[in-house]
Parts: sequence; structure tokens; C-alpha cells
Amino acid sequence: MTLTRKLFTFAIAAGLTVIGTPVRARTGETPRTIAITASKFHFTPDRITLKKGQPVRILLTSSDRVHGFMIRALGIDTDVVPGKTGEFMVTPKTAGTFKAICDHYCGLGHGFMKMTVVVE
Repeated sequence: MTLTRKLFTFAIAAGLTVIGTPVRARTGETPRTIAITASKFHFTPDRITLKKGQPVRILLTSSDRVHGFMIRALGIDTDVVPGKTGEFMVTPKTAGTFKAICDHYCGLGHGFMKMTVVVE
């Protein structure tokens, strides 16, 4: 066998060994879940803390009517529909303190319907 052929055979064998090695899932990679309920004229909880770069699963419900849930700085803008649970993932890329607002008019207290989101 020539030297070139030996090197080629070795490279193929080494590649198959790497490809055939099972990859284990890292522990602790399950995203944190935060449940938020919207109702006239507040979000519960009214403050959450997230970690920059760490994915979070958000579950949204409404106890009374359609509300909006918008956090412009995190690129979130969705509807919260009663009787349904909305779900989405977010991975904050910027640290800071942001406001979540209801962006669907829901009555006279609508302007006070805010939530604080802190990203550390």
C-alpha cells in the first residue's frame, strides 16, 4: 500500500470514528418557563428577571379578553387570547430594564397595563 493510500485510509477511519461517536445532550439546557397572565389592567407577575443569552419559554394566557403583549426591545409583539395559551421562546441579547405593554385597548386602565422585564 502506498503512503498516500495509507493516509487516505487513516483519514477515512478517523472520520468514521468521529462521526460514529454519540453526542450527549448537555445537562441543564432545558429552558426556564415563565407563565404570564393578562387581565384588566395588569400582567401577573408584573416583573420578571431574565439572563442575557439564556433562552426562556414564555406561556401567555388571558383571564378575561384579548390583550396584547409587546416588548419592543426584545422583538416580542403577540396577542393574548382568553381560553388559549400562547407560547414562544425568547433569548435576550441585551441587558437592561424593559417594559412590556398591552398594545390592544382594553378599557380605561389600559395605559397602566405594564410589566417590567429585567435582563441581567
